[in-house]
This record gives sequence, C-alpha cells and structure tokens, in this order.
Amino acid sequence: MPKSSTFQIRTLETKNTNTSLSLYWKCQIIGWGVVSLLWLYIALYRDHFTMSHALINYVLDVSICIGLTHAYRAIALQLKWNQLGIKPLIKRLIPSILILSVLFMQFMNLKTSAYIYLVNNVNVFEENILVWNPVLITGLRHMAIWVLAYHAYHFYMREVNTTKMNAQLSVIAKQSQLDNLSAQLNPHFLFNSLNSIKALVLENPKGARRAIDLLSDLLRNSLYEKEHLTISIAEEMALVKDYVELEKLRFEERLTIKMNLDKSLDNVKIPPLSIQLLVENAIKHGVDKQLQGGTVDISVQKQEDYVMVQVKNPGIFSKGEDAGVGLKNLRERLLLQYDGEAKFEIETPSENVVLATLQIPIEK
Repeated sequence: MPKSSTFQIRTLETKNTNTSLSLYWKCQIIGWGVVSLLWLYIALYRDHFTMSHALINYVLDVSICIGLTHAYRAIALQLKWNQLGIKPLIKRLIPSILILSVLFMQFMNLKTSAYIYLVNNVNVFEENILVWNPVLITGLRHMAIWVLAYHAYHFYMREVNTTKMNAQLSVIAKQSQLDNLSAQLNPHFLFNSLNSIKALVLENPKGARRAIDLLSDLLRNSLYEKEHLTISIAEEMALVKDYVELEKLRFEERLTIKMNLDKSLDNVKIPPLSIQLLVENAIKHGVDKQLQGGTVDISVQKQEDYVMVQVKNPGIFSKGEDAGVGLKNLRERLLLQYDGEAKFEIETPSENVVLATLQIPIEK
C-alpha cells in the first residue's frame, strides 16, 4: 500500500478513536453497570449485605471490570493490535482473555477477603487467593465478550474506512481518466477543423476567414465546458451548428443537414462534444467520400428514461472507422461516466447508409 494511503487510513482511525472516546466510556459505564446489577442483587438477597455494603460492593465490581478492560485497551492500542489481521489477532486474544479472567478472579477474591476482614475481623486473604472458584468462569465469560466486541467494532470501522478510501481513490482515478480522454478529444477536434480550413484558404479566402471565426468560437466554448463532465443538449447542439456551418463552407452544396430535435430535452445533460463527434464522423467518413455529397440526418429524441441520439449518413461502414481515436474515446468516456448504462453503436440498416446511435440515461 502506498505511504500516502497508509497515512490517510491511520489518520481516519485516529479521528475515529478521538471522536468515539465519549461513546467508549458510555459503553463501559453503562455496560458494566448493568452487568454488575446481578451481583448487587446476589449481595442483597443471597449474601444478606446491608444496602450500604451492597452499594459499595457494586461500585467496586464496576470499577474492577472497567479497570481491567481499560488497561487491556491501553495495551492493545500501544501494541497496535487493532491493525492486525484476524489470524494474528486471535493468537493474541486467547491468552489475553485467560489472563484477564485470572486477574478478574483474583481482584474479586481480594475484594471479598477485604470485606470479610473489615466486617468480621477474619483474615482469609491467603486462603482466597489460592482458591480457583467459579468466579473464574464468570470472568472468562465476561472478559471474552468484552474483548471480542471491542475488536469486532474496531475491525468493522477499519473495513469501513478502507472501503471509503478505496472509493475515493477510484473516483480520483476515474476523474483523471476522463480528463485524459477530454484532453485527447480537443486536439483531435482541432486537427480535423484545421484541415477543413486549410482546404478553404486557396479556394475561398473569405470563407476561410469565416471558418477561422467559427473555429475560434468552437474552441472557446469547448474549452469553457472542459471543466464540466456534462453540458445541456441545447449547448451541445449550438456547438454542432457552428461545426456544421464550418464544414458547409468547404462542402457547399454537397453537404445537407437535417435535424429532428425534441425541444423538451434541451436542458438534459450529456457528455460534451458527443453529438458533435458523431456529426464530424458522418461528414468525414460519409459525405466526404461521396462524389455528390449527401445528407446527414440528426435526431435527438426521448425514449423512456434515455436520450436517443441518431446520426445517419450515406456511406459504407468499416470496422476501421469505429476504431478511430474520437469514437474510441467516446466509448471509454461513456463507460466511465455512466458505468455501462449508456450505449453506443454503429450499424448499416440498408445499403450505402450508416447509422450511429447514442443512448444516454437521463439524469434525475
């Protein structure tokens, strides 16, 4: 694991420990207070303690249990047992529970011996210390429950923090990948546009100047939207119209554009330059290769909970065109951004017709 990730995970654990101190002490006091109520009842009704003696005994029981478990917690934190895996942790827990149980029994025996000495003036300290009585079983049961619950909680919190950290790293990696794809898309778009302007410089200088103005606007808009993962369909179509005008300066009557747009979808968000890329592909690989030119049909409609974008153009589809940089980047962007819910495909529904279909879920 990288050092930075380890540091962040440790920081999360430290923050969790600091913010859960009050919770820890509440659990200690309430938990052992409730458990010791049974011993208070036994002291009053079985051993016939006076109320004052029973309450003192109750406070001592709670104090002994809290003292033992808190000492264990301090040692566990010092030795960083909360960072261990399950197997190495279990190897340490078994002897620890046994030691805690023996200490529990000895402290309880000392408490009982002290009570007998103070009330009846009888010294039974040596006798009680050497006696292994059922208190050991009680200690074994309670210490085992406490230790297992304590480490189960910390193991759970460690897994939660690790999951959060992995999720954050995944988002960062995905964002970085999307940024890289966007960085590739803008030069790709610029390169193709400059080729279009190059063809106009000698043939149509006035048209070339207009094309440069359009390209300037296109680049300004695309760079402005670069910081956003999505833009509205209305904004995307404005880019498409500028691009189409740029291409019509070169193709003149050879290029015809038809649009069928659902205006209710104007504010729906889609990845920037997605429709523009399909139109660019249709002109470059379709219309440009036709002697008489052709028509590019652009349709943006709603289909259930999806935006259905279809771009149809004359031409013959080849798999090599589908593997181009622009379309390849579009596929990867859709996969990253929509986790497989968006679809993109190119097909030939009839002879000399190519249809590109883009299906994007509508953001709620």
